[in-house]
Amino acid sequence: MEDVLDVYNRPYDPERPQVCFDEKSVQLIAETRRPLPSRPGQPERFDYEYERNGTCNLFVFFQPLRGWRHVQVTERRTRIDFAESMRLLVDDLFPEAKRIVVVLDNLNTHTPASLYEAFEPAEAKRILDRLEFHYTPKHGSWLNMVEIEIGVLLEQCLDRRIPDTDTLQSEIAAWQASRNAQQATVNWQFKMTDARVKLKRLYPVLS
Repeated sequence: MEDVLDVYNRPYDPERPQVCFDEKSVQLIAETRRPLPSRPGQPERFDYEYERNGTCNLFVFFQPLRGWRHVQVTERRTRIDFAESMRLLVDDLFPEAKRIVVVLDNLNTHTPASLYEAFEPAEAKRILDRLEFHYTPKHGSWLNMVEIEIGVLLEQCLDRRIPDTDTLQSEIAAWQASRNAQQATVNWQFKMTDARVKLKRLYPVLS
């Protein structure tokens, strides 16, 4: 926990950007009947029946110090998908950075081993040499600021039925562009001193 909070306390450095990373499963749902259009004094109405069109995954990258985010839509969230997302982060999103500081949770796919499973050893090492992982503690994923940003995404963009990945990508792209233009970020208040007071029970007692 203190390791993650220490990362958040670092000043902005374009050569060592701080990126919070997480993923979210999304269900694709289509309407079975065309919604009734809104009228004066009455909102648009939707039928209670719907059609399930499977699920997809969102990899979400969030840079709090810049108010920037990027959402990648994938079919799955396997080790291979995680490895590809890290290559995207290194080669496409931050190609000029010397090292990218990544805050992420302890999901079993979020490991360097996933990159060696996906790529040849030299390629896996090339990517990992550009990454610095900082893991949230077990049951402490709330320390990852990207969870707050995912909550905003769900509330502002994914709070309705979306039938397919093309529509999902279009909706997310528009939301992402708007949030990035605003440089919207998280006003993080939880500091190291707060942790040592509020979570005192978690610290060892020295006799």
